[in-house]
Amino acid sequence: MGVGKWITGFLGWVMFGPIGGLVGFFLGSLFDGGSFIQIGDGTQPPYGGNTGGNTGGYTREQQRTGQRNSFLMSLLVLSAAVIKADGHFVKSELEYVKAFLRQNFGEDAAEQAKDIIKGLMEKDINVYEVGSQIRTYMNYSQRLQLFHYLVALAQSDNRVVQAEIDILGVIGSAIGLSSQDVDSIMSMFKNDLESAYRVLEITSSATDEEVRKAYKRMALKYHPDKVSTLGEDVQKAAEEKFKNVQEAYEKIKKSRGMS
Repeated sequence: MGVGKWITGFLGWVMFGPIGGLVGFFLGSLFDGGSFIQIGDGTQPPYGGNTGGNTGGYTREQQRTGQRNSFLMSLLVLSAAVIKADGHFVKSELEYVKAFLRQNFGEDAAEQAKDIIKGLMEKDINVYEVGSQIRTYMNYSQRLQLFHYLVALAQSDNRVVQAEIDILGVIGSAIGLSSQDVDSIMSMFKNDLESAYRVLEITSSATDEEVRKAYKRMALKYHPDKVSTLGEDVQKAAEEKFKNVQEAYEKIKKSRGMS
């Protein structure tokens, strides 16, 4: 398969924005080596998730493959931003990225992405420029899933320093998430009762009925079906967010003696 088809088939939209500018050099070296990850058949469209209703003549499957590609490349760039935030390269964080990619995109993606991330560690990443591109080409539910993954990445070495909290806040804002959703997802990784309320985006002063309504609202927002276009494997990974909401609700119910 020619290089041109690899670029249009695998990279799509990312080659024409800040994400493409960051990873282009490393991808080029992999092209020269004759091998790179490809998701799909090489005919997927050059855009991500938000098509504005214009399919450009592509099939639904091609559109979904384009969205998976967009998610993958966004994940790689922002993973590097999180890993380098505290000034330390921790092997466990890189292994977390590889494990996620292996489970959701295959062994080739896990191994080849390792080299890209190591290269990105030496690059200056303008999170706001990257976030602007992500907002354009990924829908809100996909961005929520991407952010949940990044918070889990920060937690993977069992220590989260202020620099990582700060970069996660910047990323959340840059990709267009509300401050409530950022706080909700970050609170999913804590076990106290106050955090459970924050997961549901309410306070402890909420009535029992308000708690029930908040649970239904958040369960709908984080339902795995919201990211079904990214494929069954990513959809399965999204079940963790849904489970976090359920656990927060059960914790609150128990503390209040709610039935």
